[in-house]
Amino acid sequence: MNRNQCPLYSGTGVRFKSESLSALLRNECPFCSGMGGRFDADFAPVSLEQAIDPDNEVRIIDLFVDSLPLKDYGFKSDYQENGRPAYRPEDLLKLFIYGYLNKVRSTRDLEKEAKRNIEVIWLLRTLTPDHNTIFRFKDQNKAAIRKVFRATVQIAKKLDLIGGKLIAGDSTRMRAQNSKKNNFNQAKIDRQVAYIDNKLQEYYQQLEQAEKEKNQANRDILTQSIELQQQRKNKYKELEQQLKESGEKQVSVSDADSRLLMLRNHISEVAYNVQSTVDSKHNLLIDYKVTNENDSAAMGNMARRAKSILGTNSFIALYDKGYHSGPEFKIVDQLGITPLVSIPATPSTSQAPDPAYNVSQFTWDEQSYTYTCPQGHALTTTGTWHRKRSSGGRKHYFLMQQFKTRACKTCHAKALCTKNPRGRLIERTEFTPYIEQNRRNIEASKDLYRRRQAIVEHPFGVMKRQWGFYYILSKKGMNRASVDVGLMFIAYNLRRMINILGKQAFARLVASHFLIFMRYFCFIKRILSSFFKSLFFQKSILLNFMFFPKNNYI
Repeated sequence: MNRNQCPLYSGTGVRFKSESLSALLRNECPFCSGMGGRFDADFAPVSLEQAIDPDNEVRIIDLFVDSLPLKDYGFKSDYQENGRPAYRPEDLLKLFIYGYLNKVRSTRDLEKEAKRNIEVIWLLRTLTPDHNTIFRFKDQNKAAIRKVFRATVQIAKKLDLIGGKLIAGDSTRMRAQNSKKNNFNQAKIDRQVAYIDNKLQEYYQQLEQAEKEKNQANRDILTQSIELQQQRKNKYKELEQQLKESGEKQVSVSDADSRLLMLRNHISEVAYNVQSTVDSKHNLLIDYKVTNENDSAAMGNMARRAKSILGTNSFIALYDKGYHSGPEFKIVDQLGITPLVSIPATPSTSQAPDPAYNVSQFTWDEQSYTYTCPQGHALTTTGTWHRKRSSGGRKHYFLMQQFKTRACKTCHAKALCTKNPRGRLIERTEFTPYIEQNRRNIEASKDLYRRRQAIVEHPFGVMKRQWGFYYILSKKGMNRASVDVGLMFIAYNLRRMINILGKQAFARLVASHFLIFMRYFCFIKRILSSFFKSLFFQKSILLNFMFFPKNNYI
């Protein structure tokens, strides 16, 4: 039978016709009856519990969140004294984890999922929070959400999924909710102000001509244009004053903490720089930090945090050449950690006319404390330490010694070695021994270093390419950006552990962890309860003794 013969579809193109409603209810439609689907199939009423498969991932989310001591993490559940009861933090946290695991981050989209997605309806027990409630939960629990990420790391350690022998660190740029047009530095402000000044000069000349010609219409238009340009100029002057007061090199209008950062190959974007540390055993994330700076001053802090998380310093840390910095090498060495950092190419300003005479070709002798050049001449120092300021990036002062030789005056290779008419001069800083040790480590462990990219890029590939999380969803500060990143990393670690162990095995292990925690919690609760009861009893006796005189009854 043709669809056009069906009384529900024929003629008007309208899906349901009012005169055919009774036929539908009586199942008398010759086209729709017997066709199956929505018209004649019975939808057996089942409970939500029956509708969710036993091995559904949403059950693991429910079990994982219920196993966490959210109150100890500092989750807030405040509500007005006479208002409705607040949503439990457990429910809203489950909603966020489910959303990030399923590529849903927007609070409005999460609100929709709570009403139409049967998995979310089961997870929230038919609760339907609105987008404002969902947003406030994320905004008010920034530090607590970070502790949930720490919990995923602790669970991974207990399940022996973290080796703690080899880690890799790197950063990734995540675009902020701030366009390039709304990011300013002093040079950009100067260009804009100069352009406005030129326009104002043109307008004043045209206004003077209009006044001579007594053209009132042109005078009014030019006056409005001048006022508009003056307002723009005042705006840029305010931004310039903000730059001076803050001491920063940039200012962003929409998201104040975001900065213009280099992505790759001279391509820049207003973004945040997310530092992360990944364990090599199963590519699980163990730490992250959201910053708005480059990588040059990040290695020491991230290595210190990794030492605290792993509880040991007997591991090797792999980093790329962006982390190659003398002060950071010193910090890592003091922590007792072995770094393997890629060696950057010699900058053009430090290269000799002939590459065969670069500093790397000079031989250092620790015993004689001298450099030997390729021609066999020894460069010595007076032993004086000079104070010098670093160039570029974060400004700091460091100590260095100068090495030189008089043999340069008569050396036939002087033109190949240096352009300095006084001869070759080598500066050896206080950080040079650490840099040289890293070079030796790299040369001895080239195969180990080649694993860096495969370890640390794995989480970024999953989150940015598969899930589409290449930008920060929230605005107004680094703390909010950190919450967004924290939820991404929580979802990644959970997904990774589920894929490694399987749904059922991971659920059993989390359940056993939950039971152990509950037993421990109940035990501690009983001890504290008896302790405070005893303390209260002793205090009450003391108060009675102090404030109520003892009467002797005879």
